[in-house]
Amino acid sequence: MLDFEAISGFDWDSGNRDKNWQKHGVTTSECEQVFFNLPILFQPDPVHSKTEPRYFMLGQTDSERYLFIAFTTRSDKIRVISARDMFFWKSPE
Repeated sequence: MLDFEAISGFDWDSGNRDKNWQKHGVTTSECEQVFFNLPILFQPDPVHSKTEPRYFMLGQTDSERYLFIAFTTRSDKIRVISARDMFFWKSPE
């Protein structure tokens, strides 16, 4: 399981810095906020962990925007793979 105490920050580079903004309108700052706000749901993602351990997180930003985040760790940094709005399913009535 991931030890958050060993994490020292985030890994943002040209490959992932603007990708979530361009695809889903989520900023790097919003991605980072989710890791520090409660409530939060964090789970390993064994289906997508073929070459490295991957995880997903459900949480909220400082402005209470609910996000789904897929991420991995590289050394002692979190590398966000994907971030998008969480959508809530409503049963047809």
